Amino acid sequence: MRIVLGVGGGIAAYKVASLLRLFTEAGHDVTVIPTEAATRFVGVATWEALSGHPVSNSVFDEVHTVNHVRLGHEAELIVVAPATADLLARAATGQANDLLSNTLLMAGGCPVLMAPAMHTEMWQHPATQANVETLRSRGITVLEPASGRLTGSDSGPGRLPEPEAIFEAALALAGAPSVPATPPLSASDALLASPRGPLAGLTVTISAGGTREPLDPVRFLGNRSSGKQGVALAAAARDAGAKVRLLAAHMDVPPPAGVNVVKVETALELRKAALHAAADSDVIIMAAAVADFRPADVSGTKIKKRDDVADPVISLVRNPDILRELVETRDAASRRQLIVGFAAETGDADGDVLDYAAAKLRRKACDLLVVNHVGQDKVFGEDTNSVVILSRTGSEPQEASGSKSDVAAAVIDRISAELSRVVPPA
Repeated sequence: MRIVLGVGGGIAAYKVASLLRLFTEAGHDVTVIPTEAATRFVGVATWEALSGHPVSNSVFDEVHTVNHVRLGHEAELIVVAPATADLLARAATGQANDLLSNTLLMAGGCPVLMAPAMHTEMWQHPATQANVETLRSRGITVLEPASGRLTGSDSGPGRLPEPEAIFEAALALAGAPSVPATPPLSASDALLASPRGPLAGLTVTISAGGTREPLDPVRFLGNRSSGKQGVALAAAARDAGAKVRLLAAHMDVPPPAGVNVVKVETALELRKAALHAAADSDVIIMAAAVADFRPADVSGTKIKKRDDVADPVISLVRNPDILRELVETRDAASRRQLIVGFAAETGDADGDVLDYAAAKLRRKACDLLVVNHVGQDKVFGEDTNSVVILSRTGSEPQEASGSKSDVAAAVIDRISAELSRVVPPA
């Protein structure tokens, strides 16, 4: 596939080199068009070396090929990352003052994906939000930026999504596989090429993201979960050979390729989906941040703020304990199944994080409990994580830290080890 990769002038431009490599290693032909400002962050030589093509940002280069028209006409997919506030504004207003903005205007009906990155105040400014809405109304896909650490000490929404997430979203938009197409395998070749990972032949159900409990048609009770850790777990389980089912609540990142996605919104919807999925699952990983409570009454119309009536009082009711119910259902059916819970905990004067986590493990009775210490700038929305894995058998707690992919790999390795203790090898 012929891809134009536009690079905006932001510090996150360095991450786009990894995105370019993902595209080229998947067999795609990529032409990079950096803005003039982008070349101050990553030089032209880098883009030429990684793409294998000459790189320019001027409409006056290769004039004999009418380059500013040809690139847009020939592209089968255009990706812009990082899409700065300035780039979004120029694209929304139809400006054509460099090669990238010209190419966007000349795009011949191919899908266009823009991955914003900027400071939180810039992203949330009404002008930027209006530009985003304009672009989306024209059929351009504008991803939501990730939340996390920005330049300096700032943190919040505005971070460039990880290259892998942009890669998956872009190819899904273009309807292309994320790996190069290969000829059909013979029966014997297919057998030899079948997954041989530690979870080969197993079905793994994973919940991810944060549930949302509606107050009225506009508002909801939610939480800060981005879904990044659950998505990383789904990718790691897939790579370990498992058939993966992802129960996806609200997530800031797209699901990985090669998994079966079941969309849910509320805790009750997640409960229904999880109990249904449990019937054929060998492993269940409940990584979603599930609301403990929901409004007792949901208004059918928007709750108005009025001076002539008292402020509303919202009564809450307890949501079901999905993890505990999954364990009870498994035990009642004498089903061979490994169940893993996640706990987001904070310490206080009465106990530390592990004290509360150990008590939760006893209550839930799941096999493993992955414990996060949460707080300001910790875990939610971040690209890194640090966890402790507790076992119901009382074995020594295991620590894992690093990127969320690293943590996911450690959790899947621990699950594989637990399964090997109870399930004899085939």
